[in-house]
Amino acid sequence: MSTMVSAYLRQDEGLFAPDSVARRVWSYPTSALLGFIRAVTVEHLDPDLTAAVDHSGQVVQRPALRYDRTVQYFATVLFGDAESVIRSSDVLMKVHSRAYGPNLVTGGDYDSNDPDSQLWIHMTAWHSILYVYERYGPGQLSRTEENEYWRECAVAAHCQPIHVDDVPRTRGEVQKYFDDWRDRLAASEAAVHNIDFILHGMDTIFTALPAPMRAVMGPVIRAGVIATYPRWMRPLMGVSQSRVVDTAARAALRPGMTALARSPRAQLWFLERVAPRGGPVLTDYLRGIPAETSSVYSPEQARKRYGDPRTPLEQYADQLAARRVGAAATPYEPKHHEAPLEFAAPAARVG
Repeated sequence: MSTMVSAYLRQDEGLFAPDSVARRVWSYPTSALLGFIRAVTVEHLDPDLTAAVDHSGQVVQRPALRYDRTVQYFATVLFGDAESVIRSSDVLMKVHSRAYGPNLVTGGDYDSNDPDSQLWIHMTAWHSILYVYERYGPGQLSRTEENEYWRECAVAAHCQPIHVDDVPRTRGEVQKYFDDWRDRLAASEAAVHNIDFILHGMDTIFTALPAPMRAVMGPVIRAGVIATYPRWMRPLMGVSQSRVVDTAARAALRPGMTALARSPRAQLWFLERVAPRGGPVLTDYLRGIPAETSSVYSPEQARKRYGDPRTPLEQYADQLAARRVGAAATPYEPKHHEAPLEFAAPAARVG
């Protein structure tokens, strides 16, 4: 029986209506078990992102916490109330404000709040969550539904230092975005190591699941994620897998995801173990419990009411200005052990 007995007391529905396409897609069990792993591994083909991750060392030092906080941030943006969304956005800006420095592989510099890098992270997450939903879940969205999904993706982009006009809004624009990135993708020794480490998530991330379950699910989850990578991308990532295994992974995973989706109680049990911070944000939605009010905010309305009045892009501009005069926050030390800032969460509801 799940011990996740408290849900967040949401004041409102945040940025998305309960019947939004994005909430339907992101709440499907493929997200937590496959989509996030796909996203955070594909992201490593951006050399600057790899430099930031390798410098911090958090993927290897605290993989479960790093994964959980990633889930928590995106879950809050999708399912949290407006105050929690904006406060989490501001915390993310502060976390990344110290994640900058020289990229020893490219000879340039990395900056985790750079808008180009942030858009790459945002798009790989939203694309990966949809891709695994369509491959291992209910199937492809209609054109109307998908256009709505990408419109909602642009709404969520307001929470990061992203030039929102650059966010793709149709399947064709998304495809072009990733095609345009292809020549910029590169792998390093650190990228390949981290990708392999994350792909062994049952041993490195999902350690709170029972050992026998991890032993059975581990190879299937790994094969299922690899099966979603384009074949041209796999050598860059240091992985290989036959078409037969790709097909077998889909045959094994799709029925399992369907069964899990039919049982909110089972989903909550998994979420409690793989994302103890992020999982509770979805609890009300999975249980069908509405927020205190049905209000839905635009990002601009939510920020004006609850957060730093500066947009993430304006906050980033101020961070750059502070660096130029030597007044910026000190960059993180390599492989640092500092306690991470916690994302904001609404009050807990018992029951």
